[in-house]
Amino acid sequence: MTTTPDTTSPDPLHRFRELFARAADRAPTDHTAMALASADAAGHPSVRIVLLRGVDERGFTFFTNYQGRKARDLDANPHAALCIYWPWMDAQVRAEGPITRVSGAESDAYFATRARGSQLGAWASAQSEPLASRDVLEARVAELEQQFAGQPVPRPPFWGGYRLRPERIEFWHAGASRLHDRFLYLRDGDGWRMQLLNP
Repeated sequence: MTTTPDTTSPDPLHRFRELFARAADRAPTDHTAMALASADAAGHPSVRIVLLRGVDERGFTFFTNYQGRKARDLDANPHAALCIYWPWMDAQVRAEGPITRVSGAESDAYFATRARGSQLGAWASAQSEPLASRDVLEARVAELEQQFAGQPVPRPPFWGGYRLRPERIEFWHAGASRLHDRFLYLRDGDGWRMQLLNP
């Protein structure tokens, strides 16, 4: 089902939140999955799927291990791009901008909502590093289960969130004969300006 954006709102983040909510209502798969592209200090690109865990007037938030490859890229070159696509609505959103770590308090609050198995997994995984075998990883999880038995699992100091503050956001909506609708928003001071793009 094609979903055309409301072009009356001057705020693309507000528009995104409305579209995101509609995607959730109809989602046959995880509507929070998005591609995140980064580049290292030498400009070599990398892309992977992460989960969008928050969006507000400050931007788009996700969480990860601060010692993995994506975090090393983001810390060395703190600019990124994301793309989220909902094929069941024929809609795509792209955003680009600078990226920063969220506060420890915000990371703590989100970590506390994760399933306990995911919390233990965050401690167990030396993300992106070589792994001798699956048995090694599972043994580490078992050790952590004993270590934290009967108590809440605290957030690892090497795990937390990033927020992308968009400087440009583009909404794409499929059109007949590939005459797609593209609405580009560019940050302009404290506000935004919108322009149409050719498909």
